[in-house]
Amino acid sequence: MRKRSIKDAPWYPYTVAACIAVTLFVALSNLGSVLGALKSFFGFFRPVLFGCIIAYVINPLAKWFKRTVFKKIKSEQRKNLLANTLAFICVLLFISFAVYVLAPQLVESAQTFASHFDEYVNSLSTMLDRLSLPGLKLDFKNFIGSSENIMSYIVNFVSDNMTNIVDISTNAGKNIVHWLIAFFLSIYMLAEKEKLKTGLHRLLRAVFRQDHYEEVKKFLRKCDDIFNRYIVFNIIDSFIVGIVTAVFMSIAGMEYAGLVAFVVGITNFIPTVGPIIGTVIGAFVLLMVKPSHALVFIIFFAVEQLLDGYVLKPRLFGSSLGVSGLWVLVGIVVGGNMFGVTGILLAIPIVAIIDLIYSTYLLPWLEKRRTGY
Repeated sequence: MRKRSIKDAPWYPYTVAACIAVTLFVALSNLGSVLGALKSFFGFFRPVLFGCIIAYVINPLAKWFKRTVFKKIKSEQRKNLLANTLAFICVLLFISFAVYVLAPQLVESAQTFASHFDEYVNSLSTMLDRLSLPGLKLDFKNFIGSSENIMSYIVNFVSDNMTNIVDISTNAGKNIVHWLIAFFLSIYMLAEKEKLKTGLHRLLRAVFRQDHYEEVKKFLRKCDDIFNRYIVFNIIDSFIVGIVTAVFMSIAGMEYAGLVAFVVGITNFIPTVGPIIGTVIGAFVLLMVKPSHALVFIIFFAVEQLLDGYVLKPRLFGSSLGVSGLWVLVGIVVGGNMFGVTGILLAIPIVAIIDLIYSTYLLPWLEKRRTGY
């Protein structure tokens, strides 16, 4: 007589469901502590996680080189090696360009802005006088003051917060070291990506039945496509927005074209609120120099964002990230509150994956359960 398994007992599924419910309740009731514990745990693996992120971001470029530049090479191993090497060389060249070409221009722009700060304040105050807003002028001058007052405030702030500044500098140094280690780890990860993929497939086959394995593999491929499209095309989109902004500002004769375009391109990575932040910063800088340029810049950037949102991004992202704007805003708010800047940056692909799970798996399962078909 076959021994009855404990899983066949009538109380088993109810006990498992009760344990899961209690675990979820305790975790949600102590969400802050749980997230803090997870953050501390994953902090030990920070360089490894950073390495995975770098390898994942560079992988689409390596795959593109493999399909195009090295497609005639028969050896897969040699093809992967050359594609990965060329991809990392391109990344290093881009970083070198940013450091040795763009950084000096940004420093020079900041120095010029600081040296003419008092002139900009007086110019803006004159404009406010013409608008007959003396109260606004007084508040503005009290808020800005002069460059000497600002420098005095900075010196006092540094002297009063030296300990915190040292701690921040130490953490910044540790993060730089972590990113350097992560960069070297990403080289090995990208070189071993085929072995890692093979190991993941073996694990999935061991965990799931064949039919479930195919569904899980299909789902992971869709998730990978969503993240790839979001990362790659968001980089391309931000690069185009920054270049177009620099070209327009140069043609219009606006000051600090490189500085403002760099800020606009960087903030464009942040979904929804990023372009607004870039517009406010750029307009404020131009307002100090020439108010009419600030107005033209705001009008130009509004038109640029309309074209970017309704023409460029739909062509880049296609339908894979076609989620509702409302849910994107909800994802940004929730992700920002839970995970800070990282949650904001990953809000769109996470919302897209949740929408994929709901529309492709959960909703059909509920409808099938309801109708019995």
